[in-house]
Amino acid sequence: MRFGLFVPQGWRHDLVGIDAAQQWQAMNTVAQHADSTELWESIWVYDHFHTVPIPSDQATHEAWSLMAAFAAATKRVRLGQMCTCMSYRNPAYLAKVAATIDIVSGGRVEMGIGGGWYEHEWRAYGYGFPEIGERLGRLGEGVEIMKQAWQTGTATLDGKYYQVDGALFHPQPLQQPGIPFWISGGGEKVTLKIAAKYAQYTNFAGDPETFTRKSEILKGHTEKLGTDFDAIVRSANYNVIVGATQADVDRQLDALEQRVRPYLGEATDGFVGEYRSEKALAVGTPAQIVDRLQQMAERGLGYAIFYFPDAAYSLDGIELFEQEVLPQLS
Repeated sequence: MRFGLFVPQGWRHDLVGIDAAQQWQAMNTVAQHADSTELWESIWVYDHFHTVPIPSDQATHEAWSLMAAFAAATKRVRLGQMCTCMSYRNPAYLAKVAATIDIVSGGRVEMGIGGGWYEHEWRAYGYGFPEIGERLGRLGEGVEIMKQAWQTGTATLDGKYYQVDGALFHPQPLQQPGIPFWISGGGEKVTLKIAAKYAQYTNFAGDPETFTRKSEILKGHTEKLGTDFDAIVRSANYNVIVGATQADVDRQLDALEQRVRPYLGEATDGFVGEYRSEKALAVGTPAQIVDRLQQMAERGLGYAIFYFPDAAYSLDGIELFEQEVLPQLS
């Protein structure tokens, strides 16, 4: 199994209490830590504009701006977004941005891409909120444009949603035949079909039953399209609270609740409840987490991306995870 680490960027109220002038330092500290050890293959951010689970006036730093910053600030780790919303940027423009950052980083960019879902920010930023069919239609056309751009240096598409006519993309990304696609989402009829056609990686729900079902559907799409299921690395994201004992885990959960309650109010219970759910496979002691994720590996999980809600405040949880969990799974 391979591993990625989410960098706190505010979207999940994970920079609260840190002055805006100090937030880059907090984010970069986590990135530099990941860059310093080969246990972490990649670092990740989310592509959102408003906080969750409710919009607030707390920070949410923009994903592709952070990609450029981390490209210059790090030397080894790969750089991903989980995931870029296709409709937030013209795909030809996005292809150009990603190629530039790939060059700045020395060929370390991943393209996490999906259809988008956060209606509040869509409408607030003036994108409307199209029906799911249009959002996924935009995803399919956008990925095709980016693929052409990176593989040929030009793109032409007279699509339903996007039109490009001989758009030029020079210089090319350093990675050839193009920046890897991570198609994110578990939509069974469209998203997974797009993944079967274009993706080097997928990213969908990480609980055992859902992961197995989505994997089977993805395999069916590859068989119909004539692509190689085994060549697609399947990934999932996991929230992490790790402690030497259950009492330690409980203390961390209580601390998380206390930190976010002033900003989330009644939404706090549901927010923290995600960490208390039976689907929270990476919440517990190291032995518990290793056992659960080893079972996921047996189901075909090849890449796990971990989110630590307290990363901006302390690296203790990440370091314990590095010492007692990752070596058992790698």
